[in-house]
Amino acid sequence: MKFRLLRNATLKLDILGRSVLIDPFFAPKGSRPSFTGRAPNPLVDLPMSPEEILDGVELVVVSHLHADHFDPIAQELVTKHLPLICQPGDEDRIRAHGFSNVTPLVDTVNWQGIRFQRREGSHGLGPVVQKMGSVMGFTMTAKDEPSLYWAGDTVLYPAVEATIVESRPEIIAIHPCGAKWDGDLITMDAAEAVATCRLAPDAVVIATHMEALDHATVSRDDLLKYARNEGIGPQQLLVPQDGDQLTLTAGRNG
Repeated sequence: MKFRLLRNATLKLDILGRSVLIDPFFAPKGSRPSFTGRAPNPLVDLPMSPEEILDGVELVVVSHLHADHFDPIAQELVTKHLPLICQPGDEDRIRAHGFSNVTPLVDTVNWQGIRFQRREGSHGLGPVVQKMGSVMGFTMTAKDEPSLYWAGDTVLYPAVEATIVESRPEIIAIHPCGAKWDGDLITMDAAEAVATCRLAPDAVVIATHMEALDHATVSRDDLLKYARNEGIGPQQLLVPQDGDQLTLTAGRNG
């Protein structure tokens, strides 16, 4: 598996010779409103053009409809007939943008030898969840490829812990930027990233959704410093830069 971080939650995965795009967010730097008054979003440009990102893409996954996961530019540029997997309840709004091949991930979807299974997520805890709305994560498995758990925009809570313990993924992608909404944590932070590593000591944990939006409170350097101080080594917690590509293999990663 080739795992390329583009920006924020946007990933491009090459698996079984197929190209999968997750949560396309194509807005130019500073073109979207600020969440906190600190700066317009996104804080950084994409490392390559949307056209380059979309080249060869055969499947799109949209975890939820927040604009930093499926923005108006992506809604226009992504080819409308491509198969698109979304969380249940979002399919009609996505179809309204002209997409004709939309499948809600109610439980599992098998596509070209790759199995997607929906996993629960919580975009914060308590009353803020009503403001954030529903989100999903997913596990992704294929023969001779490493198993991946993409946790998505969620905090660490019992359903995420259960997914890690029960599915024993080899790769876990998390969003530990410490994003806050009205003071409430709505994604993982550094402490929850470390707790994730401890829950899955044999997995490689990859931190994405970093340094792209102005409501984040944890930088890449913050995360790395905290993790190292807590005894989490560089072979377990990876913190790629935008544009970086990782090669991940079943049973051994590097």
